[in-house]
Amino acid sequence: MTRRGILLFAGLGLAWGIPYLFIKIAVGELEPAMVVLSRAGLAAILLMPLALFRREVGPVLRRWRPMLVYTVVEIILPWYFLSTAEERLPSSTAGLLLAAVPLAGVAVAFAMGRPERLSGLNWAGIAIGMLGVAALVGLDVGGSDLIAVAQMAVVVVGYALGPAVLARWMSDLPGIGVVAVSLVGTAVAYVPFVLLTGAWPPAWPSGQAILAIVVLAVVCSALAFVLMVSLVSEIGPVKATAITYVNPAVAIIAGVLVLGEQVTVWTIVGFVLVLGGSYFVTRRPRPRPGDARTASDSAASMPTVASAEGPDEAPAVETRRP
Repeated sequence: MTRRGILLFAGLGLAWGIPYLFIKIAVGELEPAMVVLSRAGLAAILLMPLALFRREVGPVLRRWRPMLVYTVVEIILPWYFLSTAEERLPSSTAGLLLAAVPLAGVAVAFAMGRPERLSGLNWAGIAIGMLGVAALVGLDVGGSDLIAVAQMAVVVVGYALGPAVLARWMSDLPGIGVVAVSLVGTAVAYVPFVLLTGAWPPAWPSGQAILAIVVLAVVCSALAFVLMVSLVSEIGPVKATAITYVNPAVAIIAGVLVLGEQVTVWTIVGFVLVLGGSYFVTRRPRPRPGDARTASDSAASMPTVASAEGPDEAPAVETRRP
């Protein structure tokens, strides 16, 4: 990996590892719906001019039906349920549970009629990952937070569905345009929701909460996606999926250092099992001679990154945004 690739990888690992910390800080003062509206709105303001300048909005809007589905399952629902769950769960636990997205991606592929050819190692990964989730839910989280765990399950399924929708119906669309339009759609959807549910804050939030929203929007959303596009261009989509295994570690460290969250033995056990399972379930067998499945097909089916490179386009990258 080049020096530029290392810097991009480290930057993205940090940008996608710290959202859980800042969501935890934000929901301490703001309603989850307000957190989503503020984050999506500010990120959209930053990315939409870039998408317009690159003329990427028009092609995305012409594919509005799958774009609407993608926005709902990738941002509108997951961001709300993640913020709601973090009112009860430690930020590090939320980050660890989301490491199970590759496991859910296998089930989504089967449900959509595009099952992966799984090797024995892949099946072992599924079993190991599920043991890790069980360790986190049953022994680390505890029964009193099962509602929050169910909310995290919605997030996991949404983050697994998003790449599948993107890869099947929108893989040829420009990445920044997809994200910018989805963020605008999310903000527009949440404005009436916030007003009707009384989620608008009665008083101006503290500087800490405002900083959390700014970091979530600027660093964890807008900047993170630009970094992801650059990273995929630099090292390729398959190697870029390794970022999945860095984010939970960053989430744990941030939660411990900033919020003083406790790391139990079962946190470590769950961390090792979930990430180990996710690693093995995303391992693809080497293509045999004459096999129609190409390396690019494998990259497009990866739960974290879906890449489709046209002759004059940057890769259309799926951003599994926390």
